[in-house]
Amino acid sequence: MTVVYIDLLFLLNLTANYVLLLAAGRMAGAVLVRWRIGLGAAMGALYAALIFLPGLVWLAFWPCKLAAGVLMALVAYGGERYLLRVTVLFFGVSAALAGAVLGLELLGSVSLTLEHGVFYSKLDLRLLLLLFAACYFVLSIFFRRVGRHGGGELARLEVTLDGGAVALTALRDTGHTLSDPATNRPVVVVCWRALEGILPGWADPCDPIGSVERCHEAGSRQAQLVPYRAVGVEHGVLLALRARQVMADGKPLGRLLVALSPTPVDDGGGYQALIGGI
Repeated sequence: MTVVYIDLLFLLNLTANYVLLLAAGRMAGAVLVRWRIGLGAAMGALYAALIFLPGLVWLAFWPCKLAAGVLMALVAYGGERYLLRVTVLFFGVSAALAGAVLGLELLGSVSLTLEHGVFYSKLDLRLLLLLFAACYFVLSIFFRRVGRHGGGELARLEVTLDGGAVALTALRDTGHTLSDPATNRPVVVVCWRALEGILPGWADPCDPIGSVERCHEAGSRQAQLVPYRAVGVEHGVLLALRARQVMADGKPLGRLLVALSPTPVDDGGGYQALIGGI
């Protein structure tokens, strides 16, 4: 007879669900709202715990499992333009994690699941969390932004900073994957000269680290660093400012990060900025 500790079962499934929802969102390029992802993960963990309560074993049937997975995706990413993609990827990464767990069970002598496939183990919790982190890392590295390459049309962009607003032309390129580490939303990359008239005095695109320090000394948190890679640049950082508003072809995109490129971003195509598939 197996003794199941509901609190441990809930915690493990909460962590696993959060990792899976987060990985699916990052792969799809969706906006990450952490509290919503946490709520979706908690609902899935509660569902896993309810299965083992008397009279609720019917919740383990596959239609209920499917409905629970869809509900988790809706809670975490409802209203997101990539909702269908996120949902499909969520089921995909769940299957990948299940395969990894099954492989570990076959290789070892300790079971990592209970009846109905619910994740549960008496192994060291730190070891299990390390497993989740490793799965998330592998999935993010190999499948990040699946299917988002393409694009090429021009868009009319309006960027509003504290110093004013500037209208410019941007290349809409879904292969441009630079994203905000906090929200996963695309970062707008602009040649700094296009915004020269509205930039604060402390902003120097050629000295991003010093600019952030000067910004903080001035009592502002508007600036931050965005890491990037490019041909000939293995590890670089760009100075980025949080815009008051960014609009593309009249559509408001919200308070996106605007990264300042110290060099022109076009190749003679007559544009001053790059935006992703938004």
